[in-house]
Amino acid sequence: MDEKFRDSIATINEDGKRSWIYPKKPSGKLYKYRKLVSYFLLAFLFLAPFVKINGNQFLMFNVLERRFNIFGFPFWPQDFHLFVISMIIGVVFVALFTVAFGRIFCGWICPQTIFMEMVFRRIEYWIDGDRNAQMKLDKMKWTGEKIRKRALKWSIFFLISFIIANVFLAYLIGSDRLIQMVEDGPSEHLGNFIALIIFTCVFYFIYAWFREQVCIIACPYGRLQGVLLDDKSIIVAYDHVRGEGEAGRGRIVKNEDRQAAGKGDCIDCKLCVQVCPTGIDIRNGTQLECVNCTACIDECNTVMEKVGLPKDLIRYASEEEITKKNKFTFSARMKGYTAVLIILLGIFTGMLFLRNDVEATVLRLPGQLYQHKGENISNVFTYKVVNKTSKEFDSVYFKIAKPKGVIKMVGNKYFKVPKEGLAEGTLFIEINPAFLEGDKTKVTIEVYNGDDLIETETTNFLGPRTFN
Repeated sequence: MDEKFRDSIATINEDGKRSWIYPKKPSGKLYKYRKLVSYFLLAFLFLAPFVKINGNQFLMFNVLERRFNIFGFPFWPQDFHLFVISMIIGVVFVALFTVAFGRIFCGWICPQTIFMEMVFRRIEYWIDGDRNAQMKLDKMKWTGEKIRKRALKWSIFFLISFIIANVFLAYLIGSDRLIQMVEDGPSEHLGNFIALIIFTCVFYFIYAWFREQVCIIACPYGRLQGVLLDDKSIIVAYDHVRGEGEAGRGRIVKNEDRQAAGKGDCIDCKLCVQVCPTGIDIRNGTQLECVNCTACIDECNTVMEKVGLPKDLIRYASEEEITKKNKFTFSARMKGYTAVLIILLGIFTGMLFLRNDVEATVLRLPGQLYQHKGENISNVFTYKVVNKTSKEFDSVYFKIAKPKGVIKMVGNKYFKVPKEGLAEGTLFIEINPAFLEGDKTKVTIEVYNGDDLIETETTNFLGPRTFN
């Protein structure tokens, strides 16, 4: 097979300039399924930051304040280990999914593909028309019709980009703060408004100009699949055994017996190329530009039906299935990834069950030694109590569990910890020398809210070396 096609990409011409892709409007059974999946995911994406569970935003990724909500559960910097484990699980899952099913995530679930193909391109088809009409419009001089269509399309693109930017900001700063920002007006929140405009311009640039090049050039997943795929992976594949035959592909000739002529079932209509959103020819084999969107499957099935040939010349299949007629099997590599994934999920689940709603930290003040307070030895500590829940703790206090001692707060003995907030301050611990184990003694401190024990913390207490 001629491999020259791998030396270039469809979006760049021989002069190194941008070559615009005009994909034919897709249609077919799989495209209908993709639309249903896309509409569900779009609804989820737009609603998730505005849905609350127990007062917590369903999804929030506030990087600046290091506050995260995952499915209504709040996570804090103290839960960073959970975040790391979840990221590792995500990487292993993507690896397993890619080994088994190729780049199917890109075509069915990826937000870039969903917005590009199911929102912006559909608007483009509505305003500019299908493939041939778009090509004709681009070559047309700037007449009133072209100016009107371009102005309408670009205005709608910018408006949708602005809406996406608002939703994106809701994920970052929280939906309540975003709504408050809208009510107060841009002048009251100039920094956030500037960020909103920047996000809008970025999204507009991606969907109005950069488009499919995000998948081809910017996204690392295409390169990743080149490492992970093998002959057993299920991908969008062209059945070259059936399509090429002995004499290769060829156009339909009236009254010709294709089987006797040795021709394959591919009639070389090139519609699979025209419908491809990244401009590749799937008949050349697996390519990193392929996002497994299934548009070529639907188009080829339509053609096969019209010419009276069997469907699924292009289909979800592995290379082994096409060449050796082997059905999909769970390979040793897939089993290895699955085992690792199950172990990580078990660890993550255990960590979630062990996670506390309250995180207390009591640390001895740096640079401070012990002091004598009458018969007792005194150390000064700083404390921080983090409330990860959506309810306020209004009567929090400390108690020494062991050894026997007294806690004296700087300020009131009882203090409040706001919901999804923290309280910090200073306290003194006094212990009689008789209860000290040496120059360093482990002290166990219990944190109560009223009569409820909400957390237990240990810290070191310094005493004179002479005491045993």
